[in-house]
Amino acid sequence: MGRGHALTAIRNIGIVAHIDAGKTTTTERILFYTGKVHKMGEVHDGTAVMDWMAQEQERGITITSAATTCFWKKHQINIIDTPGHVDFTAEVERALRVLDGAVGVFCAVGGVQPQSETVWRQANKYRVPRMAFVNKMDRVGASFDRVVAEMRAKLQAPAVAIQIPWGAEEHFRGVIDLVRMRAWAFDAASLGAQMSEQDIPGELQAAAQQARETLLEAVAETDEGLLNAYLDEGDLSVEALQTGIRQATVSGRMVPVLCGTSLRNQGIQPLLDAVVAFLPSPLDVPPIKGRHPKTEEELERATGDFEPLAALAFKVATDPFVGKLIFMRVYSGTLKKGMNVWNPRTQKRERLQRLIRLHANQREEIDTLYSGEIGAIAGIKGVGTGDTLCAEQKPIALERIVFPEPVVSMAIEPKTQADKEKMQAALADLADEDPTFRVGQNVETGQTIIQGMGELHLEILRDRMLREFKVQANAGRPMVAYRETITAAAGADFAFDRELGGKRHFALVGVALEKNERGAGNSVDFHVSSDLIPHDFRPVVEEGIRDGLSTGVLGSFPLVDVRVSVVNGQWHPVDSSEIAFRSAASMSLREAAQAARPALLEPIMALEIMTPEEHLGDVLGDLNMRRGQVKDVAQRDGMRVIEASVPLAELFGYATTLRSLTRGRAGYAMEPTRFEVVPENLSQALRNR
Repeated sequence: MGRGHALTAIRNIGIVAHIDAGKTTTTERILFYTGKVHKMGEVHDGTAVMDWMAQEQERGITITSAATTCFWKKHQINIIDTPGHVDFTAEVERALRVLDGAVGVFCAVGGVQPQSETVWRQANKYRVPRMAFVNKMDRVGASFDRVVAEMRAKLQAPAVAIQIPWGAEEHFRGVIDLVRMRAWAFDAASLGAQMSEQDIPGELQAAAQQARETLLEAVAETDEGLLNAYLDEGDLSVEALQTGIRQATVSGRMVPVLCGTSLRNQGIQPLLDAVVAFLPSPLDVPPIKGRHPKTEEELERATGDFEPLAALAFKVATDPFVGKLIFMRVYSGTLKKGMNVWNPRTQKRERLQRLIRLHANQREEIDTLYSGEIGAIAGIKGVGTGDTLCAEQKPIALERIVFPEPVVSMAIEPKTQADKEKMQAALADLADEDPTFRVGQNVETGQTIIQGMGELHLEILRDRMLREFKVQANAGRPMVAYRETITAAAGADFAFDRELGGKRHFALVGVALEKNERGAGNSVDFHVSSDLIPHDFRPVVEEGIRDGLSTGVLGSFPLVDVRVSVVNGQWHPVDSSEIAFRSAASMSLREAAQAARPALLEPIMALEIMTPEEHLGDVLGDLNMRRGQVKDVAQRDGMRVIEASVPLAELFGYATTLRSLTRGRAGYAMEPTRFEVVPENLSQALRNR
């Protein structure tokens, strides 16, 4: 049996947004109208299909990026619903890496929120074409025009309305389609399933005409042929306008904006029509780039079933029924049940036992995943997030996903001996699933230290240990997850030459260290011939270097943003071993790091505070005492809005302080933005503690 849908009829999209914008509700409505579910789930009553983890249904937030496949008007739509809470930003990162397009959901009242800006930046990084859906148009204070203006101002997005609302707040009735210049009214009695097409009401004619002129001008500016037609005729045909919107959206020169209210089921069918009409198919996006694992030659893989295989593992999950699940995006070629594939990272062949198409937590076993599709593999162990699966004879290593560094850590210890035995396995499984969750040990106390993106992140992981792995554990108070880096270039050679178990083990490794850009992460490159370090030993040399990077030289904090070049080596055909090369690599890294003027880094948070005018001075004074840097103080909805950068170390317990300063009338949101060097006086104190 061949593929069900042509590549031109496939859409790989993500639903992304700030927390509480309504993206999971929007996804639930999409599943209902595409016939994927027969009863609508609600976030507020814990029945949302896409929020399938127990913690998600209890808390009403999306934690993991659930994947599903649905169908609309002869098109296959693969949807990934992503979390909006800042602690789960890694889920958004890995989803955007494998998507062809995205729908950004915005609250018509709250507008562009801090997490909206984070998600938008992530989508910019991967050049993901987008459209926007302004949700909750029935809420008091809803303003479609304000949200579009905020998208342009705050996100620098080329946002252009292709609909305008018909009414607002309790009078929201439907939408005006600016492409076809028709009105759509949603029937409340049929839960919005029935839509009636009507003439545009007289009172909206002028506003619709003005909005359409804005749309026509925006589209015409993106294409010379359309511009000439518009200048000659003063208008564009419906077909020409649709083609122009699609081309501009796929190229990133336009973000079409639609509106509705998902909870009342209004605006979903036109949104699906727009996804099919304007977001790209796998054929519309550029060929995926990668490198040859051995020669480092840059390679491309075009989308197509008969191209050499290139697929990316973008998520690992533990399923109670099928075990370890690897979520895959197939860029070129096909994955077939029973076939052998090559993993360039591990240099190992893997046999595909089971292929699965996903619907949130339900699984459908299939024989083939085709080019352009998203699905999962079960039954293989040696594949992790960011790994490439390819043809062994035509290998390619796709660019790995770069995840942010954790910012919060806490000590954790099992309650009983039985828990101790299960805890390490549970932590290993959770770290396998989540690249922003790290597990380590305090070398002085022997305590297990876990690290994550925030207190909620670690709380949910502890909760999962109890529910899924039946492990009870005590946790210490949250602490800042500091990092180390280098501020100068340095190098070192280390020769490992020891007798172990009656056998000599010998290897020499030389490394040169340089600063990487802040936030770029670590990289390891080999600039040494195979005469000095044979290819067979290179994976363990890299393992040794990464072991060395995991524990720094100042306070045992991980080293970050370091470019490591392996520049020297020596081996013996009889005495050299993997253990010798791993040890030599780790020790040469440590010696070079000590000579490279190491420095301590701390996470800096972007803080947005909304406070009444009369408490502004107290709040600003408190921020100053917390080493905060105020970037802007603005006015919004009768409140003062402060934007500031503050070290995370100064923000534990901030909610209580802010409540007492403002008598409970202020609110705040924060997210990690970067790491900065800790001032010397504080750095010394941290190293001595």
